[in-house]
Amino acid sequence: MRSLAFFALGFGLLQAAAQAQTTNVAAPAGTSNWDADGGVISTTRPATTPEYAPLTASERWRLYLLGAYGPRAILNAAAVGGIAQLEDHPKEWGGGALAFGERVGNSYAEHIVRQTLESGAAAILREDNRYVRSTETGFWKRTRHAVGEVFVARNDLGQQHFAYSRFAGAAGASFISRIWQPRSENSPGDATVNFGLTIAGYAGWNVFKEFRPAHFMRRR
Repeated sequence: MRSLAFFALGFGLLQAAAQAQTTNVAAPAGTSNWDADGGVISTTRPATTPEYAPLTASERWRLYLLGAYGPRAILNAAAVGGIAQLEDHPKEWGGGALAFGERVGNSYAEHIVRQTLESGAAAILREDNRYVRSTETGFWKRTRHAVGEVFVARNDLGQQHFAYSRFAGAAGASFISRIWQPRSENSPGDATVNFGLTIAGYAGWNVFKEFRPAHFMRRR
């Protein structure tokens, strides 16, 4: 898919420019640990608040590269493309192996644009979009925390504020990806629906990260 290569290159350059502005911040020692692939901050003492360690430049790069080009991103694109193929969506692409490749490429290209926009904006704004697991107990409290984390980012001091870079990435990718969509999917309304589905997907993924077994977490 030519659009994939074009946007991967262009937004990769944007990412490089943004990361060049990021200084290497030393992380203080503490009890916190994080899963580099999933971008999850956990704690060795669930009853306490994890000690916050800001992202270094190398950690930002690792999160970006794994998030944009890692095996999970490719598998997710294949899954989304497979569902779209079963639903014959969008209808202009028809069926068959070539259509499946087009749908997978579409999903992966949008993912790369979204990850690059979010990561670049986070580097410029000094935002940390890693997921922080809840220290509370109870299904609904933890679920509410997981959904709320979609709207939260942290600065270098660990203070919370609105996740500007995450929402900018989701909105930007939703509208930019309309460029290569067929006519039935390239309107501003379609982009808005795609944006909403992306945010809902973030919430669902956060719930999974909140409740997945702790032994899947890797110490830094």
